[in-house]
Formats: sequence, structure tokens, C-alpha cells
Amino acid sequence: MTGTFVGMPVFPKAAREAVGDSQLRRNLAHATGTIRAKRAAVVGEVEEWEELRLAGAAIKENVLLHLDEHLVRLEESLTKAGATVHWASDDAEACRIVGDIAAAHDATEVVKVKSMATQEIGLNEALAARGIDAWETDLAELIVQLGDDLPSHILVPAIHRNRAEIREIFASAMGEVGRPAPDDLTDEPARLAEAARLHLREKFLRAKVGVSGANFAVAETGSLVVVESEGNGRMCLTLPEVLVSVVGIEKTVPTWDDLDVFLQLLPRSATGERMNPYTSVWSGVTPGDGPQEVHVVLLDNGRTRALADEVGRQALRCIRCSACLNVCPVYERTGGHAYGSVYPGPIGAILNPLLKGVGHDDQTDSLPYASTLCGACFEACPVRIDIPSVLVDLRAQVVDAHRGGVPKPEAVAMKAAGATLASGRRLGLAERLVGTGVRLARRAGARPWTQARDLPDPPAESFRAWWRRTEGGADEHP
Repeated sequence: MTGTFVGMPVFPKAAREAVGDSQLRRNLAHATGTIRAKRAAVVGEVEEWEELRLAGAAIKENVLLHLDEHLVRLEESLTKAGATVHWASDDAEACRIVGDIAAAHDATEVVKVKSMATQEIGLNEALAARGIDAWETDLAELIVQLGDDLPSHILVPAIHRNRAEIREIFASAMGEVGRPAPDDLTDEPARLAEAARLHLREKFLRAKVGVSGANFAVAETGSLVVVESEGNGRMCLTLPEVLVSVVGIEKTVPTWDDLDVFLQLLPRSATGERMNPYTSVWSGVTPGDGPQEVHVVLLDNGRTRALADEVGRQALRCIRCSACLNVCPVYERTGGHAYGSVYPGPIGAILNPLLKGVGHDDQTDSLPYASTLCGACFEACPVRIDIPSVLVDLRAQVVDAHRGGVPKPEAVAMKAAGATLASGRRLGLAERLVGTGVRLARRAGARPWTQARDLPDPPAESFRAWWRRTEGGADEHP
């Protein structure tokens, strides 16, 4: 399973490096602060906002509890509408299916709608290995791709870049893969958007295959839904002859009435808008209109593993709005790259371990600790995912996964502390030795404990010594 940036260190190390980048912190603080303010304004307009959150959570929970039934209905509706349905158990199978479809049409390139699912499975890299170029058409994704970079936010993948940096990327990289940026390009947003539009237009017009994800899949009609702000998605969904959509199985909603709830929750939580500028809906094939061959790849890739976790399964309610990232004090200071995955921030800290399982690699096991447990993410989540509770449960799972074998220093220390505190006699001896122990620890540096903690001075006199001196009594050692 992919979904983790290969070679990324554990979160504490990556976060320490990120916090040292002052430009990154300024970019993140400005962007997340702006999004938070916009979200607060439009959410404040909705008197029944909490009722909407409860409704969204209830709909998603019902889907998860009866996912098998809803998926069967979705497949039937998609097939009836003329789409071909494929089932992919993991990333390799999903990439193979998409690659085979593109190869069957002699496609050497595809245009893509922004999709977390295709990033999760490493589709671009898999297609490149087969000689097929995958062009990102979302503006932020284009910036990341041209900059040979990694996404750092669910909604705004290039949130870590400022306008000057984007202008340099466009000026230096566009000409290598298509229409170059204008010679007089400035860092004005309108000029940058114009350069991207002109660069992408030729790709839209010549591509035979389009690839998308889906924000929602309506089971009763077999309709897929993509919401976006730029119109690039509409181009990818309508111009190519063939459309392939990679959809996580948890994206299912039962009916159009259920979809109505999420079309109110998502734009306000994501971009701080009352509604998305573009909401595209398609149901299979319509003769003479749009793609004449439609494929839907229903993706598991660890989702059934997460579904089996009674505490963690609520993470599958996620509608990828990124509201939890924008309010997280940890994310605001470290950015998304420190999480080492296409799913950063609080939701990534729980979704990655749930999809992959714990106890397999240190980078994934470090993610449940990438949080202060302040609870801001839960308050912002439009579908009421209790991220702090899942984090605590996953921390326990990480500890349990590492039981047995050679114990870690922390485990040895805690076992020694338990034995000491269980005996009054041993505790008394430890009190007499604590001063010497602290001095030795300071001399040795006591790393990594003291990297984030102050080592206090030991008291000049222990309680037992004070008791003997003032009361004249002897210690009692049960």
C-alpha cells in the first residue's frame, strides 16, 4: 500500500525541521487564518449548523454500518447507467486497472481532476512507469507537480507556497512539459491563473482519457459527484472520450436527499463558501454527450480494515473538507509534509494508521502522537469525527503492537518505576538516590527526554526525612 511519502522520517523529526522554516510558518499562518475566518463567517449564517452536523454524521454512520448493501445497490445503478464497475482491493490493483484502460485506448497521457484517492494509490507514478503521463489540472496540484513537490494540504495542496515561489515554478517548469509561461509573468494571482489556464488548455483538448475521483457516489441513481472551484474538473469530466473514476468505497451516500446535507456542509467547511462554484454530477454514459466510455473503480485499500475498528471506523465519515487541518495548532506550525502522507493533519494522523495498520513502520506509528489533543478538530469537523478519542485509542494500539521482544527504554523505565512505587522500602531507597540520579542524568544529557521537558531540581529534603526530623518517628515500610 502506498500513501506514505517514501523516505520520510518519523513525525517528531520531520516536525522539528519544519518548525525551523520561518517562511513555511508564515505561509501556513496566513493561509489557514484566512480560511478559518471565511469558514466562521459562513457557518455563523446557518442557525441549524449543529443539526446539519448531526445529520451528516448520522447518514455517514448508517452507510458504514450497512456498507455492503449500499455498495451492491451502487454497483447495480452504475451498471444500469452504462458504466463499467471495477473492484480494487489495494493500490496496486487500482493502478493496474486504470493503466490497462488507458493502454487499451493507446493513450500516452491522461488529464486528472484533483483526487485524494488517486494520490493515495500513487496513480501518477504507476502510470509513468507504463509510459503514460498524468497531468494534474487543479491549479494547486499543478503547482505541486511542476515544482516536483509533494502536496501538503487536502484542499490546498500548495498551501506551503507563496505567490513569488509559484511564479518562479511556472516560469522555470511550464515550458518543459507544454506551453511555457509568458515572459512577462508576474506574481499577481490573475496572471498566474491565466498562465495555468493557457498551459492546461492544450492538454484538455487533446487528451483521450480523463481520470477523476468523486466526493460522493449516490447509490440510488449511480451518480458520481465532484465539487470544485476552478472549472478544470468540468473540463476533465466532459471533454475526453473515456472517463475513469477512482472512488473510495466509503464515499457512498444512499439517496439524493442525503447528498443535500453534504452539499451544505462541505463548501462551508472547506473553502468558506455557501456553495461550490462547480458541482458536477454524471450518471454513466449519455449517448452523444460527454465521455462515451465510463469506468468506476471502487477502492478498498485498507478501508475494510478501518471499518472493523469500532472506535476508528468513524474516520471513514470524512468528506475531505480539511477543516480539521485549518484549526490544528500542530499543522499550522509544521505543515503537511511532516506527516509523511497524502493525508496530513489531524485526519491524516488517524486515517493513515487505520488504513495501513500499526506496528509495521515507525513513521506511521508516530502519527497518533502528532497532536496536542486540544479537540479543535472535533469542534470543526462537519461530520463530528471525534479525532482526539481515535488518536488516544490508536496510541494504545501502537503500544500493544510493540509488546514483546526487546523492550524500549521508556518501557523499561516505566516497569522500574512501577516496581519502585509498589514497595515502600524501595521507594524510600529511591528517594535517597534521586539527587545523585538527577545529577547523572544532567551530565549524560538525559536525551531524548529533556529535549521537550525541564528536568526539575530534586528537593533538598525528602518527605520521609522531614517526617523523621520533625516527628522523630521511624519509616514504615509495608
